[in-house]
Formats: sequence, C-alpha cells, structure tokens
Amino acid sequence: MDALTFDQLPQAVRQLYDKLTTIEQLLREETSSSEKEDELLTITEAAKFLNLSIPTLYGKVSRREIPVNKQGKRLYFYKSELIEWIKQGRKKTTAEVREETDLFLASRKKR
Repeated sequence: MDALTFDQLPQAVRQLYDKLTTIEQLLREETSSSEKEDELLTITEAAKFLNLSIPTLYGKVSRREIPVNKQGKRLYFYKSELIEWIKQGRKKTTAEVREETDLFLASRKKR
C-alpha cells in the first residue's frame, strides 16, 4: 500500500466512507433476507409459497414428508425450513428412516 500524502487524505477518507456505506447496505440486505426466511407461515401461506393445494400439503404433513410445527390444532411452517426441504429434493419417508435404522442396528450387533 502506498503512503498517502496530506493532499490525498480527503479523497482516501471519501473512498473509505463510500466502501463503508456499501458494506452497511449489504449487511442490512442480508439481515432482512434472513429475517424473511425465518418467517412463520400458516398452512394457507405455505401452500401458496410452495404452489401446492392445501389438501396436498395436509397429505404431506400426515405422511411426515415436510417439516412442520404444530401448536394445538394449527400447523405452522418456517419459510427457511421449507426452502431447505425444497433444496434437499425430498425428505425420507418414515419407512425409509425405519429401514436405515434397522440396517444400522443390525450392523452394530455384528461387532
């Protein structure tokens, strides 16, 4: 890094200020996007977000194919969990989890 002269100082301070402003703006955007992902959705909002019908979504919930939170009789979905679920392709079914568990336990018994 070259040494700054006294005459270059105002320009350097301005560049630092501009860069700091840009960093602050990026951090605010990142924070607001992560807050939106942690947003809690109702079944209607989740169905709209996933572009699924409400009965289809209820079916996925009953088959444990989709991450859900239940409070009383109401279902809630975290937007971030739905995004992750979409990224993963699909969740393992209960039968697949049982099968993997049985295989794991069988391999442990052999030791």
